[in-house]
Amino acid sequence: MIVDFQHHYTPRALFKEDPGDKVILRYDENGAPSYSFHALLHDLDEHVRMMDEAGIDAAVLSCAQGMCAELDVSRFINDKMKEAEKRYPGRFIGTAHAHPLGGKDAFREMARCAHELGFPGIVITSEIAGMWLDDRALDPFWAEAERLGLFVFVHPALNLSYSKQFDAYDMARSIGREFSLVMATVRLINGGVLDRFPRLKIQMAHLSGGIASLLGRVRSYQDKDFWGTRGNSRHGALPDHDIDHYLAERLVFDTAGFCGAISSVRSSLVELPSARIVFGTDYPQEIRSRAMVRDFVADLRTIGADGGAILSGNTGLLLPR
Repeated sequence: MIVDFQHHYTPRALFKEDPGDKVILRYDENGAPSYSFHALLHDLDEHVRMMDEAGIDAAVLSCAQGMCAELDVSRFINDKMKEAEKRYPGRFIGTAHAHPLGGKDAFREMARCAHELGFPGIVITSEIAGMWLDDRALDPFWAEAERLGLFVFVHPALNLSYSKQFDAYDMARSIGREFSLVMATVRLINGGVLDRFPRLKIQMAHLSGGIASLLGRVRSYQDKDFWGTRGNSRHGALPDHDIDHYLAERLVFDTAGFCGAISSVRSSLVELPSARIVFGTDYPQEIRSRAMVRDFVADLRTIGADGGAILSGNTGLLLPR
């Protein structure tokens, strides 16, 4: 069974205007492109047609408008996710949307999603209103997700906390978001989040921002004696295990974010174990055509056993068998 673990849906009611056949682009406060709206985002009939052509059995839905959103928006999106599940039986799987700093009301919504709606996970972003994922203020959220058995899907921040340095050439989206995911990964590990919550499941988008190419450097900087940071409360902090333990045993990575480029998946397999990678497309954002998704699936099959594990063998890491 092939499941797309990063598949985006925005209910039509959340569009401020009808895009028709155009793309409506929003910018952040620094003038950096933030998010593209287009009709394909809400056209679930076309989503199913694409899935049929590509051989994808089911897709796990998330909504950009609901990532770390206020309660009323979160509830609306969660209800629409459930409607999509019912309208297309077996084809879509909803995820919970609730603000991780929303307190008791947000936690009640998480519980509703887990118990009443039957969603297996919840989506947040790699940065939250200028806060990083190892901030202790987020511990109640991690604890609640762990208690409810919800995996946490970490999507790249749509508005970076410091996007000024990416103020040209659409770099906030092309590379800034990937830096954010790499940083989030290191913070989750070195900040002790995975140690404090040993049953927590986390799905890192975009192969953790392509972290594989940086792991040689990241590993080196774990040697606090060599780099002179041992004893420094911020820079000398280390987790309970070496970094590869968390990559091989605790985190799950998806293949979205690289526009269907099989070269990005192949290069990541040099460092990341195929047994911890699940299939993701980022449809219909970075990939918007049936043919591109179909070809991406075909390309993954050329990797052999590793590709088979990514396409279907590892779904149990996040979904109940």
